[in-house]
Amino acid sequence: MTTIAVLGNGRVGGNLATALTRAGHEVTVADRAPGAAADAARTARIVVNATPGAGSLDRLVALRAELRGKILVDVSNATADGPDGLPADLIYPGSSLAEQLQEALPETRVVKTLNTMLFPVMTAPALLTQAPDVFLSGDDPQAKQTVSELLTDLGWRKEWITDLGGIQTARATEAAILFVPHVIRSSGFMPFAISIAR
Repeated sequence: MTTIAVLGNGRVGGNLATALTRAGHEVTVADRAPGAAADAARTARIVVNATPGAGSLDRLVALRAELRGKILVDVSNATADGPDGLPADLIYPGSSLAEQLQEALPETRVVKTLNTMLFPVMTAPALLTQAPDVFLSGDDPQAKQTVSELLTDLGWRKEWITDLGGIQTARATEAAILFVPHVIRSSGFMPFAISIAR
């Protein structure tokens, strides 16, 4: 059992919190109440960023002390939305939210994952008709191993988990979000993941 704080109680955060609790972890969900995020992060070993990516950097930098020494699992994508509310552009072109977080929080081990799929797939990858992929980006091998174990708790088989390397590789997976609005407009809101055919 691991103590986990999930920052963000929308569809993504709520889905992850429910699944992680079901897997036997002690999970706290921080809503927007003053001090809730700080209280949750302070007592957790692992913190999951499921806040809207456009505002994540400011929110998390404000928790620098609480995040010191922790693993920060970043599942958000920093995008500017189009008129239909779907992602239209990247906020950090040539970089990524994960890189910005790691630079701003050098005493926190940032791992990017679960950001290349619609949220239902994060906790139920087997619902897809073909094997999906989930990617890891981060500079700390031990932190990535810990996050990989969390992924298996969420139903991800080891062969579906790909370690892409350092945190800078997150800019590639974050850019994959630009596929999402086009796929949704073409096929509707059906669960899918960006996968590599081998």
